Amino acid sequence: MIYLDNAATGGTKPESVRAALAAAVKTCANPGRGGHRLALAAAEHVQACRNFLSELFDGYGFERVVFTKNCTEALNLALFGTLNAGDHAVVTCLEHNSVLRPMAHLAAARGVTYDVAPLTEGRLLPQTIAALIRPNTALCCVTAASNVTGETPDLRAIRALLPARVLLAVDGAQAAGHFPLRMRETGIDLLALAGHKGMQGIQGAGALLFSPRTDPKPLMFGGTGSDSHSSEMPRFYPDRLESGTLSYPAICTLFEGALYVKTRRERDARTLTALTQAMLHGLSQLKKYRAYSAANPCGIVSFLHERIPSETLAAALSERHGIAVRGGLHCAPLAHRALGTFPDGLVRASFSPEQGMREVRALLRALREEDARATSA
Repeated sequence: MIYLDNAATGGTKPESVRAALAAAVKTCANPGRGGHRLALAAAEHVQACRNFLSELFDGYGFERVVFTKNCTEALNLALFGTLNAGDHAVVTCLEHNSVLRPMAHLAAARGVTYDVAPLTEGRLLPQTIAALIRPNTALCCVTAASNVTGETPDLRAIRALLPARVLLAVDGAQAAGHFPLRMRETGIDLLALAGHKGMQGIQGAGALLFSPRTDPKPLMFGGTGSDSHSSEMPRFYPDRLESGTLSYPAICTLFEGALYVKTRRERDARTLTALTQAMLHGLSQLKKYRAYSAANPCGIVSFLHERIPSETLAAALSERHGIAVRGGLHCAPLAHRALGTFPDGLVRASFSPEQGMREVRALLRALREEDARATSA
């Protein structure tokens, strides 16, 4: 099968990542839960990953790198850990349900209010976001790259228009690993990461990086291997936000993936931009298809046939052509409302840097065949 669903999870892992997983499973001691050599070695490996992620994302030190099981958990920590009753927040219509659903719950449970920034002439503009700021606005949450279209909002310009007191939280699920996200340089206060997409790790590892301007409260409570005499969570990070055993094998792969990404990110971004550009050019030659993406370094191209529903077309590509794409709403319903593609959604093809024109040509050929089949039906 040709795997073009890399925006959901990366399909091909580097050899170094696969080797790290095998080694971790072979000697899988519990980091921070013992003084023997294996536990200490595992803890050192986890610490090395914290250090490197802080470096790679221009963060604020290892203690402000908290591991989670995915980006959704990291975003929940960012939102539930910082927003309180009476606070106002601004999110955007491009956000994933991992932002929209926590905000809806915060509104119902805590009385947090929020506004959703719309698209302006098809784009998410910094001034549109800034216009929604209120005197009690505490946080603005913006995706670094849309999982629907691949659009990359101008985070630096957004930060420049926000009052200094407003925290900037960024969903880096689709962007991390594809292009630089520099926290201090850009003014990002909370950065949520997925380990299994552009970061080249396996499922089960995510992270939240946060600045000294934030003091997130824990969502979960339990053992940390530290301050075990106390019935309260430790006051210091990262322990304060990490209850229970970490996913050590997944963290090992995230570390190796991050090392891999640092050496290849610029080259891979050029590859993915070229592939998406080629795919968009091919789609422009198919009159009954419409594209909703521009060329981008995240490898995402979303499109729709004028007669074939997105999930029907995605199923046909899988069953008749052996091509894996994703149809539907992609857990981002407001993005589809803004694009005018709700409730049917779009077909999303998402490429990896290891792919090339062979995959582009195969998908375009399959789309032509499906168009011919629909026309003759």
